[in-house]
Amino acid sequence: MAQLVIKGLQVSVEGESGAIEILRGVDLTINSGEVHAIMGPNGSGKSTLAYSIAGHPKYSVTGGSVTLDGVDVLEMSVDERAKAGLFLAMQYPVEVPGVSVSNFLRTAATALRGEAPKVRTWVGEVKEAMSKLSIDPTFSERSVNEGFSGGEKKRHEILQMELLKPKIAILDETDSGLDVDALRIVSEGVNRVKSEQNLGIMLITHYTRILRYIKPDFVHVFAGGKIVEEGGPELADRLEEKGYAQYAKA
Repeated sequence: MAQLVIKGLQVSVEGESGAIEILRGVDLTINSGEVHAIMGPNGSGKSTLAYSIAGHPKYSVTGGSVTLDGVDVLEMSVDERAKAGLFLAMQYPVEVPGVSVSNFLRTAATALRGEAPKVRTWVGEVKEAMSKLSIDPTFSERSVNEGFSGGEKKRHEILQMELLKPKIAILDETDSGLDVDALRIVSEGVNRVKSEQNLGIMLITHYTRILRYIKPDFVHVFAGGKIVEEGGPELADRLEEKGYAQYAKA
């Protein structure tokens, strides 16, 4: 069983007049097979948490710790974090012109596994995963995210997650920009991978609609750079009714 443990995490970014503190002491533990929904208003620090764990150079960790299975994540490079089993699905996936989806996926799998997947086996894995996500086979020859619709970008992120088999996945607003049909397909993909691979998930979202498809075990409310309330699925229902105004002064 994998375990991601975040203790007292403090993070800042450099502004025009100096460092700006964004995360102010975050404590969170995610185990294999658990879904943790991170909810909160814009600017509360949710995405900063995701990118700090992934190792984005924009963010400076000024205090606290992050460990995966007892190993210090903050001492790892970005690629070492991926190899250790962390995965980030970005809110705005980057276009990579000239690199096909098929080449990208196989290169990523090779980097993580330390050896190239056997072609025949790999092609079968990719076709099966694409079929489950209702992705057209010709998709694999297109350049990564170039000209993709919002739904295609998000399905590609979940395709990566399924094929690369991380221990813990961080999904940063995976529901943004999705219509009802795309949301259902993406959510079904997340649920399937979680079930088949015993994946631990940090699901970052503003809204409760994705939680109708991906059922959280725990809900954490972010405000002012920290977790201000925690609970089960019922907390998400309360947020749907009352909103985030109650946490404005947190």
